[in-house]
Amino acid sequence: MIPGVMSRKRFSDLSEQEILALAISSEEDDARIYRQYAEKLRKDYPESAKMFDAMALEEDEHRRRLIDLHKKRFGDVIPLIRREHVSGFYARRPVWLMENMTLDRIRAEAEAMEHDAEQFYLRAAERTTDADTRKLLADLAAAEAGHRAKAGELEEKYLDPDAKAREDREAHRQFVLTWVQPGLAGLMDGSVSTLAPIFATAFATQDTHTTFLVGLAASIGAGISMGFTEAASDDGVLSGRGSPLKRGLASGVMTAVGGLGHALPYLISDFWTATTIALIVVFVELWAIAWIQNRFMETPLHRAIFQVVLGGALVFAAGALIGGG
Repeated sequence: MIPGVMSRKRFSDLSEQEILALAISSEEDDARIYRQYAEKLRKDYPESAKMFDAMALEEDEHRRRLIDLHKKRFGDVIPLIRREHVSGFYARRPVWLMENMTLDRIRAEAEAMEHDAEQFYLRAAERTTDADTRKLLADLAAAEAGHRAKAGELEEKYLDPDAKAREDREAHRQFVLTWVQPGLAGLMDGSVSTLAPIFATAFATQDTHTTFLVGLAASIGAGISMGFTEAASDDGVLSGRGSPLKRGLASGVMTAVGGLGHALPYLISDFWTATTIALIVVFVELWAIAWIQNRFMETPLHRAIFQVVLGGALVFAAGALIGGG
């Protein structure tokens, strides 16, 4: 048994004072989370930042009411009890993970926070037979439900349709710059640049094992190279393209995936079966690249198809000619 788990207290064993103290600490933690959301969003999404500032103030007010009630019933000394001290109590995501959260994910996380708190208080009220405790927990559940309604009012106040559409466009733009653009560049490089060495080796040797090893080495090597190049080329501060680590990861992984797609069929021992499947994979890869260009980069589909298919066909032809020569 894990010592940290053994030391947790079950909710059913908490006293009324401990339940109230737990509610106070939870409201305080949630206010801090909302303020950190606001700080993260303030530069790029000012309207959403104002909404989370207001939600943090609401949590402060709830905490103040809970503290007043604690003073009235139990005095000034509030026991130190937090979510992690109670077995089965709802958890919050570590705040440092929000660096990887999108705007929509942060909004959804905030809604889930209020829902979790409300449901907790409702379930807690159902499990107690003490009238005063039941009333206290029901009041807390009502407060959380009211806070969820208030959050909706705040969203309407600070996020009118134009503001929300503007922030959504900015979030989409940031997603494209940080993930799609470098990932697409990697997929194109991995899919197209490895065609020549893989198929040259295939037609020159007609040895599927050797072809697979060449494809594996070319794909992994290209992925590492593209990943480091993307990460080192721009720190994202001036260009606004986002974290170099994220961009490098997207570029490196997609480069390797692009090459491995038509290298993996050569795990099959029969040469012509492996080559046929590899050619089908190449066709799918090139169409996927054209679709991504059209969907996220707003490149006309006919132009994207022409560029990608023509480039891929030329590289494949070069590899086949060199390997067959």
